[in-house]
Amino acid sequence: MKILVCISNVPDTTTKIKIAEGNASIDTAGIQWVINPWDELSLTRALELRDDQSTGIKSVTVAHVGPAISEPTIRKALAIGADDAIRVNAESADAYFVAEQLAEAIKKEQFDIIMCGIESSDYNGSVVGGMVAEFLGIPSVSAASAINFEGGVPVITRDIDGGKEIINVPVPFVAIVQKGIAKEPRIAAMRGIMMARTKPIKTLEPVAIEPLTQIVSFEKPAPRSACKFVDAANPGQLIDLLRNEAKVI
Repeated sequence: MKILVCISNVPDTTTKIKIAEGNASIDTAGIQWVINPWDELSLTRALELRDDQSTGIKSVTVAHVGPAISEPTIRKALAIGADDAIRVNAESADAYFVAEQLAEAIKKEQFDIIMCGIESSDYNGSVVGGMVAEFLGIPSVSAASAINFEGGVPVITRDIDGGKEIINVPVPFVAIVQKGIAKEPRIAAMRGIMMARTKPIKTLEPVAIEPLTQIVSFEKPAPRSACKFVDAANPGQLIDLLRNEAKVI
């Protein structure tokens, strides 16, 4: 069995985002790029399953849609432990475009489990995993917080309102995972970093797909107003501010 983990290339959460002149794009100068945190946890769990010989998982591949400048992030995934990688040589126009490109790449090979993080930390769309499954015509399981094997069959745990749901699903399928899928992301060791230099990255040209959405402009949030202090002896003023200004009561 083979696992494919879809990864996104996102700015580090400590990065200060700047809007480029004209407000039509993000200024990428100085941005530190990392593997999307949800995808990193997906990769960690996939590697744990591969390392457990009882699961029958033989290899873990990562897939990404992005230009050549995203290869350092792919190499990070290889250093963590992925066996090989696929990169679709295209700018990620929108979620529909990315999902279709991933699906076309997946069709060229046989994978039993496709894992996608529930969302990316930059756009937070939460739609790519479900669309990949639809384009492939296979089942998808959302909100997966655990993937295990029992008797060679994948068993998925989902978080639902008031409890958990445990289900079996036939392969191939897409698992849309959230936090809890792995305790901590795996850290690349020096040996892994050295080995990643020679691991293969297969580059595919994109298929002709028109994106469904377009970013017209970016706008920074309005600056926060000055902090107001209310005397503890004047609760009426606090109530008035919360009701008429903050509008929270």
